[in-house]
Amino acid sequence: MKLKLNSIFAKIVLWLTATVCLSLIGFVATSYLVFERIRGRDNVISRLHDFLLDEARRAYEQEGVPGLDAYLSRLNSYSRSRFYLTDQSGNDLVTGEDRSALLSRGWEFWRSSRWRSRASGDQTVRLRRSDDRRYRLVAVLPRRFGIWDSIWYFAWLPVLFGILSYVLAVHLASPLGTLRRVVDRFGRGELGVRVHFERHDEIGDLAESFNRMAGQIETLLSAERRLLQDVSHELRSPLARLGFAIELARSAPDLETSLQRIRNEAGRLNQLVDELLELTRTEGDPATRQFEEIDLCILVSDLVSSAQMEAAAAGCRLAPRLGGSAIVMGSRELLWRACENVVRNAIRHAPPDTTIDVELEHLGGRATITTRDQGPGVPPHLLGEIFRPFYRVDDARDRAHGGVGLGLAIARRAVLLHSGRISARNLETGFEVQIDLPLASPGAPARLELLAPPSLPDSP
Repeated sequence: MKLKLNSIFAKIVLWLTATVCLSLIGFVATSYLVFERIRGRDNVISRLHDFLLDEARRAYEQEGVPGLDAYLSRLNSYSRSRFYLTDQSGNDLVTGEDRSALLSRGWEFWRSSRWRSRASGDQTVRLRRSDDRRYRLVAVLPRRFGIWDSIWYFAWLPVLFGILSYVLAVHLASPLGTLRRVVDRFGRGELGVRVHFERHDEIGDLAESFNRMAGQIETLLSAERRLLQDVSHELRSPLARLGFAIELARSAPDLETSLQRIRNEAGRLNQLVDELLELTRTEGDPATRQFEEIDLCILVSDLVSSAQMEAAAAGCRLAPRLGGSAIVMGSRELLWRACENVVRNAIRHAPPDTTIDVELEHLGGRATITTRDQGPGVPPHLLGEIFRPFYRVDDARDRAHGGVGLGLAIARRAVLLHSGRISARNLETGFEVQIDLPLASPGAPARLELLAPPSLPDSP
């Protein structure tokens, strides 16, 4: 991984390594201060050497040189140190040798105390002076293990923590780099790109949030692009007919007939715009849409009552068969539009003096709204196409009936937003459309907010 000093990767590595190094320095400094305090004038070792000096002096003054020699030999046998008792000039009181060199080696350290100590090579010389300055106890010890000698035993810690911080930085910064590259690709127009992390921490949650956002943006942009293409294609014909009607009105002897034709074309354009707006609302951002408990029995009953007059005008009638209360979570407006468009489509194509059945059933946690008419139906190979925007089985017939091919598309997208299904099939005598919706689970909250839109392909 390329290291940049201002990157999260570098910051993690440097910060953790610096933290460990400073902690190690603090540990060593604290240990040194504690060590200095322990070996101060009033510590146990200092009092022990006072005791050894007093015992050596007593042995010399009471038993002479043999007594002192026996005492020092016994003392040396208990440790790896060598002890000597000298006079104030540095002469060994046992052998008479000049020990002044040892005195000079020990005199240059800790001048504020009667206790003198100095490390030299692989030895440490410690001196203890009597109060009357007549005697000095010289202890030659193997080089003691000092605080600075121990620091090398801790040198592996920064290396270990450096490696561990590097692994941690890779673990944290590497997926962020992948996410940045995916965001860059998404920003360049690759709307289908997604992040796939097998992790369940905050970075994994961030990737999932990005995927949901990208899916929502892709859905909205795709719907907008598809809508613009469909609108530009669909507006050509009525605008052309409207222009032709205007030209005829200029020269036609029957001005009223020409004006009526213009009004008809303007009405079709107005209907097209209304249905396009309705389609746009069903594809709008569902994250702001509040869902609530809806009784489909009441909704379908109100819808049938509202459409009875339109059915009577078309020479047919509606026959509702409702199976009791069925509660779903959803938007009443969207579900009303979905069911209304299906019923209106049935009224539009039902032969005169026939009955349109509207049936509500609920079983196994799902509710089904079935609309059956006795119309001519749809060619089997086109059953999957009738839910596409602006699709007409018979273009001339649908224009004659005033349709623009958006009703079933609006119904389908509204149903999908409720996690439902819509399907159509031909009957022996007629045509059937089913809307299948999940029932609200017992104890569900009274209101529910849909957080992300489903994918809405062009065809079911």
